[in-house]
Amino acid sequence: MGSFRDALLLADRGCVHAGGRRDAFQFPALRTSVAEARRRVLEQLYEWGVGRECRDSAELVVSELVTNAVCHTDSEKIGCELRFIGARLRVEVADQGCAATAPHPGSGDLDGEGGRGLLLVDALSHAWGVRPAEGGRGHVVWAELECGPAPTGPERQLGRH
Repeated sequence: MGSFRDALLLADRGCVHAGGRRDAFQFPALRTSVAEARRRVLEQLYEWGVGRECRDSAELVVSELVTNAVCHTDSEKIGCELRFIGARLRVEVADQGCAATAPHPGSGDLDGEGGRGLLLVDALSHAWGVRPAEGGRGHVVWAELECGPAPTGPERQLGRH
């Protein structure tokens, strides 16, 4: 399993693992970083030839997880890691912050302003969860998306993904 430290080390090198499809990066814990994280994830998944449905789901999941990390923790930096485990895309967002509780789905109250993000993550993901970040400060929230095999060869060149 990846860790926030792994994400930071890879991000410092701007690294995509040569042995598989894996990318890790970090950014400041600012609201403007949510859009940057979405852009980075979409670009990477497109480069890997991942289909539109999976890219769209990953974009929403990353948006929700990064938004939660920015808004509900006192982090200075947020780490994000993407990697494939078979046909599943695993998205991890690590914070450094001290939230009062571990992330959990809200009530989904339609009149409320928040609380539906993790319900959306749950709906889009095959599985998701939370674990303590390495060193005990902060959390890593992860989600696995069913992506199926990525197009290769002529399919990808023709943009059929």
